[in-house]
Amino acid sequence: MENISNFFSSGGFWMYPILVMSIVGLAVIVERFIFLHMRHNIDANALMSKITDHVSTGQIPQALTVCASAQKSALARVLAAGLKNAAQGPDKIQNAIEEHALEVTPEITKRGTLLQNIANIATLLGLLGTILGLIDAFSALATITDPEQQTKMLTAGISVAMNTTAFGLMVAIPCLLSHVMLSSITKKILDEIEHNSVKLENILVTRLQGEQGR
Repeated sequence: MENISNFFSSGGFWMYPILVMSIVGLAVIVERFIFLHMRHNIDANALMSKITDHVSTGQIPQALTVCASAQKSALARVLAAGLKNAAQGPDKIQNAIEEHALEVTPEITKRGTLLQNIANIATLLGLLGTILGLIDAFSALATITDPEQQTKMLTAGISVAMNTTAFGLMVAIPCLLSHVMLSSITKKILDEIEHNSVKLENILVTRLQGEQGR
C-alpha cells in the first residue's frame, strides 16, 4: 500500500483526473457486463428451438410462455412481439418484429463507445502530465543553481512525467480490452436478434398462409 501511495503522490495533480477516469471506466464495465452478459446474452438456439416446436404445432400461447420465461432478454421481447401478431397477417408480423428490434437496439448498444473514449482521455491526461513534468524538470535545470535543489526538482519533474504516463496506460489498457469484449457480446446479441427474428417471421408467415389455403 505504501508503494501505491508513493506512486500516486509522486505523480502530482494529473493523477486525480486519471483516477476519475478509472472510476468511471470501472462503473461502465460493471454495468455493461451485468446488462449484456447476465441479462441479454442467453442461449438463443435453445430458446428458438422451443419456440419453433410450439409454433409448428400451432401452440402460440405456449411459445409466448417460453418468451415470458426469458422476458428480460432483448431477443425474447422481439420474438414475443411477432408471436402476439401471429394471426394478424404478414405485414403486421413484420412491423411488430421490426418495431421491437428498433426499440431494443439502443439499449444493447448504449455506452458502446464510452470505454474507448475513457481510454483515450486517460492516455491523453497521462501524456499531458508527462509533458508538464518534463517542463518542470528542464525549468529546474535552467533556473536553479544549487545542485542539491536542482536534483530534487529534476527528480520530482521526472516522477510526475513517468507516473502519469504509467497510470494513464494502466487505466486505458483494461478499458480497451473490456471494450473489445463487450463489443463482441453486443454484436453476438444483435446478430441473434436479426437472425432469429427473420426466422420466426418466415415460420409464422408460412403457417398463416397454410391456414388461409385450407
